[in-house]
Amino acid sequence: MFGLREPSHWLLIILIFIILFGAKRLPDSARSLAKSLRIFKTEMKESKDDDKKNDSEGGTEK
Repeated sequence: MFGLREPSHWLLIILIFIILFGAKRLPDSARSLAKSLRIFKTEMKESKDDDKKNDSEGGTEK
């Protein structure tokens, strides 16, 4: 199976990303990814809160 347990595997992946995207664009890409993950996490939390709210109100929307 494919595993990323060895440091050499991670170094190879990092090197490929640097070659593909360039060292200048990597920080911008990382920021964009982090921002997207924060938004996704917030939306998931709101969805769970809405589900709990509907359950506590006894609402069964169809």
